[in-house]
Amino acid sequence: MSNAAKANARYAFACLLSAVFCASVSPVSAGTLDDIRQRGVVRCGVSEGLFGFSERNGQGDWSGFDVDFCRSVAGAIFDDQSKVNFEPLSASERFTALRAGRVDLLSRNSTWTLEREAGLGLAFAGITYHDGQGFMIARGLDATSALELDNAKICVETGTTTQLNLADFFRANSMSFEEHAFPTSADALNAFQSGQCNVLTRDQSALFAERLKLTRPADAVILPDVISKEPLGPVTRSDDFAWFNVVKWVNFALVNAEELGISSANATEALTSRKPDVRRFVGAEGGLGKMLGLDNAWALRAVRAAGNYSEIYERNLGVKSRLGIPRGLNQLWSMGGVLYAPPLR
Repeated sequence: MSNAAKANARYAFACLLSAVFCASVSPVSAGTLDDIRQRGVVRCGVSEGLFGFSERNGQGDWSGFDVDFCRSVAGAIFDDQSKVNFEPLSASERFTALRAGRVDLLSRNSTWTLEREAGLGLAFAGITYHDGQGFMIARGLDATSALELDNAKICVETGTTTQLNLADFFRANSMSFEEHAFPTSADALNAFQSGQCNVLTRDQSALFAERLKLTRPADAVILPDVISKEPLGPVTRSDDFAWFNVVKWVNFALVNAEELGISSANATEALTSRKPDVRRFVGAEGGLGKMLGLDNAWALRAVRAAGNYSEIYERNLGVKSRLGIPRGLNQLWSMGGVLYAPPLR
């Protein structure tokens, strides 16, 4: 029996003895890191296919921003970025799969909200992408602003904050719309392309990705309006703080690496640096890895696996990629953005 299974059994027995209401609380999953080591792979939940974030080619190989984060976690644990099993999950099943233990980690363009943490028993390990909801319209629709979409037919994916934000925006602006809701993002995109609706709403980053899937991408226009805050980041269950800490600090390490100038290309040279903050990062001093249950070189291994934050962003989403999204808010705080990570010390 795995450590997590033993912990779940103890949890169930305790509930029985105390007669407390436990149905709304996630089962305990202590020992996730130990289970991962015994299994030999990190099980990572990703989207079913979103250009730039998580996509699978004809040979079954995965790539993308969210995929690379999972590889960074595997690198920190195993010093081997290949030790990840990716499980594609729809928006409606992603949190259920995580709570049920089908995956150890969710890295799937998911918005951090109070309800998802406090209500579902989840823990968001920081923000990897600062996003916001927007609108893509058919070029024939005469509009340059979201405030001109009164009475529009709008395609949206069910079970998402996007659907809730859509209703809030139109109500707040005393406008009407005709909602066409679909169980998957692919269904919503197909409906938009077939003309069932003349507007598609998703996070701005997802709209850049979805437009590339259209038969005629030039026939769609992404409006500049951003109607919500969508802090996207990796998610774990809230019942294993040690595992949550590992995922959270891998996230922070990638940002700190960029700030320190440590990349996959110069990782070896960083080992000989005399700068105190770099020496702590590479594990030469400080003993920080032991606090996480990892080797002291965990942060450097995470960077070697997929690169620092900048490398991961530019490769998958940046201006020279297919999506061509400027970093904007996702630039370092010292460069005009809001990307900020606590120090490794």
